[in-house]
Amino acid sequence: MAITDIKAFAHLTAADIETLGQELDTIRRDVESSLGERDAKYIRRTIAAQRILEAAGRATLFGSRNRWAWLAGTALLSVAKIIENMELGHNISHGQWDWMNDPEIHSTSWEWDMTGTSAQWKAAHNYSHHTYTNILDMDEDLGFGILRMTRDEEWKPINLAQPVANLILAATFEWGIALHDLSAMKDQMGIPRNQILSEPNKDFWKKAGRQVAKDFVIFPALTGPAWKSTLKANATANLIRNMWAYAVIFCGHFPDGAEKFTVEQFENETHGEWYLRQMLGSANFKAGPVMGFMSGNLSYQIEHHLFPDIPSNRYPEVSVKVRELCDKYDLPYTTGSLGKQYLLAFRTIHKLALPDKFLKRTSDDAPETSSERKFAGITLPTMPSLANGSEWIAEHGSEWLAEHHWTGVDPVTGKRRGLRSALQEAKVALKEKAQHEKEVLREARAALQEKARQEKALLQEKAGRERSFPRFLRRKR
Repeated sequence: MAITDIKAFAHLTAADIETLGQELDTIRRDVESSLGERDAKYIRRTIAAQRILEAAGRATLFGSRNRWAWLAGTALLSVAKIIENMELGHNISHGQWDWMNDPEIHSTSWEWDMTGTSAQWKAAHNYSHHTYTNILDMDEDLGFGILRMTRDEEWKPINLAQPVANLILAATFEWGIALHDLSAMKDQMGIPRNQILSEPNKDFWKKAGRQVAKDFVIFPALTGPAWKSTLKANATANLIRNMWAYAVIFCGHFPDGAEKFTVEQFENETHGEWYLRQMLGSANFKAGPVMGFMSGNLSYQIEHHLFPDIPSNRYPEVSVKVRELCDKYDLPYTTGSLGKQYLLAFRTIHKLALPDKFLKRTSDDAPETSSERKFAGITLPTMPSLANGSEWIAEHGSEWLAEHHWTGVDPVTGKRRGLRSALQEAKVALKEKAQHEKEVLREARAALQEKARQEKALLQEKAGRERSFPRFLRRKR
């Protein structure tokens, strides 16, 4: 189901992958060597703009008993919270601006406007997720522990509640992430989850208490008679921020094309294969400058996973070079509109809430989960089938591909043949296979109908002969 051999799946040789890794290293070095005042101005202006928006929103809510003031204040506060969460808190905590050596704008000192602590988020996200991206049983962000997002996970009756759990997660995303990160940190520290007075628990409740007090007690109280409408505005702003952050994250991690991997693939993973896993395990969505900014430039999720500590304002230019590499190595560059990417993730959430027996596609050619076994018996008909040769494929698949099929340069066009071409041909082959199966079924149905017609004709002929005999002979017969 998940990828066990990334070379076989990507249709690239080990040498190709290491060369790809070296070219990505060059992109990183070029960006790092060019960082300077322009980038520093960008982040400082972003911080200033966010603080002005928040202050304006808080001030406007003093008049929140007026409908238009409430709407304006809520909108300003929502935008401020989104910017702080996506472009500031997330990216600063990734260390994207540590090169400035500014004690305020640094991953070790920035505390974001979210329920969970930055320290716990960094331990769970920066380390666990970005190291083990989409590796089953290692990346705890794969479904956040409550959603089944791949058939590699065994179906359980609780999964029937996924559609409802998804809605709750979207509305309370900051709390879901905070509790997820708290659990991950305790697991990393070897602290039992039922140890109530552990240090991670104390840090979590201190931060959560401050957030609740700020948004639902202090700021509403400061507006005096307007405290009820201010309370509603703060709750609405948090809801909008939560749902936007949830949508951005899900669009980058769970649409079709964001692949999953096994521990077997990770165990002997090279530097180049780590890069390739980030490329194949992430997805972008199309965005202009405004939407890109409001998403923390996580509309470039592929680039973010390749270079999580490079300043986010550089992702648009990096994406041009990454696309060029995808074209060079014939790799897919998974992207689409925000709506499309989310609907694909939404479909997977609802589809995998059901037991596998209710799903039509097999686990190896399902749109939400692919592996090198996807090509067995489709584009490579002489390769052992999954039923009889899955161990052989896992062990020898990449060598077989290199010897018999895709790896290398097309002698006719001079272009490299890789995963993108393989997926296109697999799609055509699957369509032809389905058409062939329909024709076989049609022929079988026609043969059965013809056989039934002949048998009916024989029975009618026999009955006719019997009617032609005299009555007394029919009784004798």
